[in-house]
Amino acid sequence: MQNIEAACREFMLGGTFADTAHDITHIERVVKVAKQLTEVENADLSIVLPAAWLHDCVAVAKNHPDRAKASHMAADKAVVFLQSQGYDDTKLAAIHHAIVAHSFSANVTPMTLEAKIVQDADRMDALGAIGVSRCMKVGGAIARHLYHPEDPMCEYREADDKKYTLDHFFIKLLHIAAQMHTDAAKSEAAKRTAFMEDFLMKLKEEIS
Repeated sequence: MQNIEAACREFMLGGTFADTAHDITHIERVVKVAKQLTEVENADLSIVLPAAWLHDCVAVAKNHPDRAKASHMAADKAVVFLQSQGYDDTKLAAIHHAIVAHSFSANVTPMTLEAKIVQDADRMDALGAIGVSRCMKVGGAIARHLYHPEDPMCEYREADDKKYTLDHFFIKLLHIAAQMHTDAAKSEAAKRTAFMEDFLMKLKEEIS
């Protein structure tokens, strides 16, 4: 697996990234968590590993109209690349599915343990301290305001993360832990979510 890992990393570095929150460090963190979950869940590393490395191999900005198609395009591109590397053909369909299903935007239910692990690993990177940091980076990249000046915590209005970065916590990030599939991911996600809730409380104090 070391050879395919090295090839996947080189392939990713030769491409482009949607934004700095989805760069090679994001990929490496997802791979690290995916490996940990694979070991705990006794899943097939030969499927999880290339899917984790290549899940974002097509770069589409978060606010791009084709965002929902990104994981399908990435899965297709990943399969072509793996075929060029002589990778086991019997694994390609499962890898393709895992890449497609990792995305929120695609709204595809993961049907295999390996796809669930890749999705869990990718979503874990949206939580905790790194999740807060990445959310802020994306918000800056697409020129969103940080928060609604009169109701930053969405207490009296409907959240709108197209306008306000902080609203993304209430629409999406605080709900991710409940969507995790594996037990190990659920446990870690709960801890990271608690950190984000503490962050929001502190932020509310500072801006009130």
